[in-house]
Amino acid sequence: MTAERGAAGREPTPAALRAATARGLQEQFPGVRVWYGEATGSWWAMVQVRSGPRLLEAPTPQELRDEIMSLRSRG
Repeated sequence: MTAERGAAGREPTPAALRAATARGLQEQFPGVRVWYGEATGSWWAMVQVRSGPRLLEAPTPQELRDEIMSLRSRG
């Protein structure tokens, strides 16, 4: 998951990289809302399952992805 370079070819900011990562996860899991918590330093997702919405937290995007997949497989 990559972010586009900023103006004048500069490297993307950490915030832009996190936003691109969140968009990538949301594209991979339609209907799931993903964000990075600035205050917590954690990655978050709101996942709809049969029993209702579930809030997930993970320290990295990969771990959040794994948790989403696990939750969805359990239903």
